[in-house]
Amino acid sequence: MITTDIQKTQALKGKDLLKLVDYTPETIEALIHLADDMKKNREKYFDALKGQLLGMIFEKHSTRTRVSFEAAMIQLGGHAMFLSSNDMQIGRGETIEDTGKVLSGYLDGIMIRTHSHSRIEALAEAANIPVINGLTDLYHPCQALADLLTIYEIKGEFKGTKLVYVGDGNNVAHSLMIGAVMMGMDFTLSTPAGYEAATQIVEIAKEISSQTGAKLEFVENPQEAVQGADFIYTDVWTSMGQEEEAEARLKDFAPYQVNEQLLSFANPDCKFMHCLPAHRDEEVSAGVMDGDASVVFQQAENRMHAQKAVLYSAMKK
Repeated sequence: MITTDIQKTQALKGKDLLKLVDYTPETIEALIHLADDMKKNREKYFDALKGQLLGMIFEKHSTRTRVSFEAAMIQLGGHAMFLSSNDMQIGRGETIEDTGKVLSGYLDGIMIRTHSHSRIEALAEAANIPVINGLTDLYHPCQALADLLTIYEIKGEFKGTKLVYVGDGNNVAHSLMIGAVMMGMDFTLSTPAGYEAATQIVEIAKEISSQTGAKLEFVENPQEAVQGADFIYTDVWTSMGQEEEAEARLKDFAPYQVNEQLLSFANPDCKFMHCLPAHRDEEVSAGVMDGDASVVFQQAENRMHAQKAVLYSAMKK
């Protein structure tokens, strides 16, 4: 089976990962299977990217993205270079296009964690090496791949599984929604009025769900939304760059805290997911975050394994 999955991902050689819809559902599923095999059989892929160089551009701070990508490259026999925008010429006005062209002469791949999605699109257009989205304002595809890997490990399949996202309709919600319906999972988004997912992302997800048969719902009441849920997912209420909105957000999102009471409306074996970092007793109670239902640290580890599958597929010579 894994040989077939590797063959399916060969089409990704030299290809960017800017958003999940750049890939087919079959390819994403093959990536998940490959990541699962890479996690279980690490030694089999040692030196798979020997001599390969990944440049990691950070215009936003990170813990998991930096460490997971760097560890992934080391485990695959390659090397990752941390590139802070504060230390690069893009921090002094050089265009992102010029940066892409220059780095293409030095590296075998680029990962960037940035603000506007248009920046990564411009970088990818100018570069002639694979560009991987470490996070933008619209999408977080690598997080979604890690989430799908986690769900696959727990359930062994995707179809027939209900995933409910409770909270802010942000970049994490966008990629998770698209990834879920691409895999045929039922997905429910529960957000307060005014914090819904971007309209263009919702339309994309609706189109995909009509093709895969996934049930896609938008339910404002979180207690109604989580009924029958196999997984409940949330994220921080105030992301980087939204600090001025923090007070208003705390008030608006208070009914959307994932706590023991909300969890009681879901299936008895429902698992709790969070992309981290988490603010205990804000978007999630400490009891749920640190309880038996939580799989958040399994998710965090899976960032590395999912990204290894992406790097291997895009950069292997």
